[in-house]
Amino acid sequence: MPRGNGLGPPWWHGRFRGCGYKITLGREAILNALIKADQHLSAEDIYQKVHTTYPAIGLTTVYRTLEILVNMGLVFKFDFGDGRARYELVEGSKKSHHHHHLVCTNCKRVIDYTDFVDDEIGLLKKTEKGLSKKYSFEITNHVIQFYGLCGQCKNTK
Repeated sequence: MPRGNGLGPPWWHGRFRGCGYKITLGREAILNALIKADQHLSAEDIYQKVHTTYPAIGLTTVYRTLEILVNMGLVFKFDFGDGRARYELVEGSKKSHHHHHLVCTNCKRVIDYTDFVDDEIGLLKKTEKGLSKKYSFEITNHVIQFYGLCGQCKNTK
């Protein structure tokens, strides 16, 4: 099981201990599946990835662990409208780049949108600042999803 960069424990060990959770083999396997993922995984996807190597890890363990990870703020839980929750790490060992999602309502394709232009970044910062002031609320993160038709589905309609 990968354990960080060889210089110490993985970046998330401190978060587990700080929240009072033990680092179990199941939790480590599930987090490593998310770390290696190149797409948004469902609980069933994660189960299939870890169960082949660790058959003692059941689907119930995956669901419970994902709930803990979401509550700890390590993992985002998304609903892209396909009837299955999807999961993604909030950050990695090197603070993954922030992104938004474009969700096709026809084929359910999800596109990670990362190439923000200066105007978009400025608008988001202004919106966060305004909401923080208006509601006396400290914003620490946000999730934005846009729904519509991808280029392929738009062209076939």
